[in-house]
Amino acid sequence: MGLGGPPAHPGAGEVENPATPALNERLTIYKPVVNRPLDRISLRFLCSLALLLAATTAFSQQSTLVLPDAPSATLVASAAAAKAPELPATSSSATPELTGAYAEPPVADAPAAKQSILAPKVGPGIPVDADGNPIPLERREPTRILGLMPNFRTVSGGAKPPPPGWKYNFTVADHQAFDYSTFIFLGLTSVTAEGMDSHPALGKGIGGFYNYTWRGFLDKTDNTHLSAWLLPSALHEDTRFYALGSPHSIPTRALYVISRQAVARTYGGSQTPNIAGLGGKVLTQVISRYYYPSSTTSFDALATKFGYSVMRDVAFSAVREFYPDIAAHYIRKHREKILRQQQQQP
Repeated sequence: MGLGGPPAHPGAGEVENPATPALNERLTIYKPVVNRPLDRISLRFLCSLALLLAATTAFSQQSTLVLPDAPSATLVASAAAAKAPELPATSSSATPELTGAYAEPPVADAPAAKQSILAPKVGPGIPVDADGNPIPLERREPTRILGLMPNFRTVSGGAKPPPPGWKYNFTVADHQAFDYSTFIFLGLTSVTAEGMDSHPALGKGIGGFYNYTWRGFLDKTDNTHLSAWLLPSALHEDTRFYALGSPHSIPTRALYVISRQAVARTYGGSQTPNIAGLGGKVLTQVISRYYYPSSTTSFDALATKFGYSVMRDVAFSAVREFYPDIAAHYIRKHREKILRQQQQQP
């Protein structure tokens, strides 16, 4: 009797063993399990696990950094300024805690503080404009939005950024492409795409999640390096986002955000069509045809992905444009609250 064959019937003079049907049934059930491609399932599971561990390790390494827009540092600085009002606002000892993207000299009623406002002294870590004056709080762009989203390619309103070039552009693009937050958002988008079955050819379950994840990582890495490094460096285009900021009106700033998808800057500072930014998105879709199934690389599918990429950039640019206003509002509210509490204490 073979392992996978039908059970043999007992002869005329034979007694059937009661355990034989159960044994045959177990062997019949076990055979297709043995024939499953366990090596492929294990490979996908191990790759997904390795990606998750890499993201967790990178996040743990970055979590010890003091984020530039952390509200706790601002509150501590405000409390320190209120406890030591006798120190001039321009003293170097009164401003070490106020360094960072949202640091600004404390405002007091002392004549020395008023004089420092008229002729402010810029402390370390405080962003300045082209004339060397501190940039207002509502126009300062943090390195990370909400302490997580990378904001490395945004220029504060009125600031003079480092000059772009092959080395500088590659450093910024590489930092953004392999930032720890990239793996977090990549996991969320892959889970969403797998749940919505965006590309049925990529499958469902763990295998589908793996297929969406590594392809999404290639999409993002290609787009970042093409749009932020290779094409801008070759065409001498500055594709960084220069925040418009206040005192411009909200509709003006909203239209400005949308227009940045089609307009960039040259290395000399003049306006130019955003060939590098849009060209990078187009090339990303062309390259993706080599690692996506043929059923997902039609012109309509690639055009849809290109449109989603543009809309994501517009949404993120809107966050970068208006986030400093919101952050400045709440930071000032926190400072006023701390000062009121200090004044009410006996």
